[in-house]
Amino acid sequence: MSILTDLNTSGATSNHIQTTVAEETGDLTSRHSSTTHKTLIPVEEIHKLLPHRYPFSLVDRIIEYVPGERAVGIKNVTFNEPHFQGHFPGRPIMPGVLIVEAMAQVGGVVLTQMKDVQEGLFMFAGIDKVRFRRPVVPGDQLVMTVELLWVKKRRFGKMQGRAEVDGQLVAEGELMFSLVD
Repeated sequence: MSILTDLNTSGATSNHIQTTVAEETGDLTSRHSSTTHKTLIPVEEIHKLLPHRYPFSLVDRIIEYVPGERAVGIKNVTFNEPHFQGHFPGRPIMPGVLIVEAMAQVGGVVLTQMKDVQEGLFMFAGIDKVRFRRPVVPGDQLVMTVELLWVKKRRFGKMQGRAEVDGQLVAEGELMFSLVD
């Protein structure tokens, strides 16, 4: 079942689509139902939440969103992106710093939608334990999962990011954010 929902976008009209999927789980001794909510956020709505624009808008869609907890976003990697002209001629590879930035933008969707967070711009405050596992090339679809680890004073946050292509880990790390006025 699909319904339209609003995710607190500062009074903006919303095109978020929430899909509810119920699944039965259980064993021989107990049986219960659990419900999974998936919220799809298109790029037009992402642009209402984040200040990034081409060529630095690196999230095409949010495919799963749990308010205050996590988001899963996708980036369709295409050959015509400007960084591939020089990174590297004859063997285009998405720069690792852009993979990290794409994960941060998915995290930005989580942070900007949290209740009781002041308006402002969240910026990087630190990046820890980042590792790159395999190259990302044109034609890949980067799937980024970012989970909120903690928020302090509604101004600082830390998240765990993970990027995959075809179910294989390509990058992971911890991202710290700070709200600037």
